Amino acid sequence: MKMEHRLIEPHPISTLSSSQRLSTIEFLFHSAQHLQVSPVVKYSALSFFADRFLPSLPSFIGGGANSANWLLKPLTESALQLFVLISLWISSKINESGPISVSRLKSLANKSIKEQHFTTPNFLEAEVLFLQVLNFEIGSTNIAFLFLEELWIQIRGVAKVGELINFEACMEILDLLYEKEETSLLYRSPHSLAASILVVSYVMSVPKQEWEFPVLAWAKFVTSCKEEDIVKKVRQILKHVFEHS
Repeated sequence: MKMEHRLIEPHPISTLSSSQRLSTIEFLFHSAQHLQVSPVVKYSALSFFADRFLPSLPSFIGGGANSANWLLKPLTESALQLFVLISLWISSKINESGPISVSRLKSLANKSIKEQHFTTPNFLEAEVLFLQVLNFEIGSTNIAFLFLEELWIQIRGVAKVGELINFEACMEILDLLYEKEETSLLYRSPHSLAASILVVSYVMSVPKQEWEFPVLAWAKFVTSCKEEDIVKKVRQILKHVFEHS
């Protein structure tokens, strides 16, 4: 996947354009697909990179001994793409018994990142830097994907219409919400987001004449989320989905 190389200013994330942010997210999607990682690896990596690394980067660059690291000053699109691969690498180490090898990551980087050649030591250095930005907090159990998967399994066990909910469609919605920074903020409340996506998928997947199961009340009960929070997110998600279609 060929991308135009760009230098990003020293305080990049605070001024990163929506197109620049989207290009790095798309690079993560394409990389996850190329590496054929499991969904949990993909969505854990998205949580590391989009939900935590990008928001934490401005303050990290603003001070500290490692803020002047050559990967950050100046921060290039190539460096951001390297950090994307690092997020997938760390996620695979946490969630898979056989993590992605450095050789596979280097091979993908050589094909996809045209303006910079990264060596094995570069990957190791970038991994340490990535973990420092995350303050070495790499838990991956509190992500919307896992809660959504659990809800999907539960509803299939209690309601026949649950069989009509397409989990692939649920994951497509998860992907769409990362397109814009304002919708990606929904990931800060993973439980209510998962419940909201399930409700949206129910509305979009189940024929209207079969809307007998009280999906909203059920989602509220099993997640202990407030109904108004779920409804608000459902509206935001539907608006974004319809804008995209």
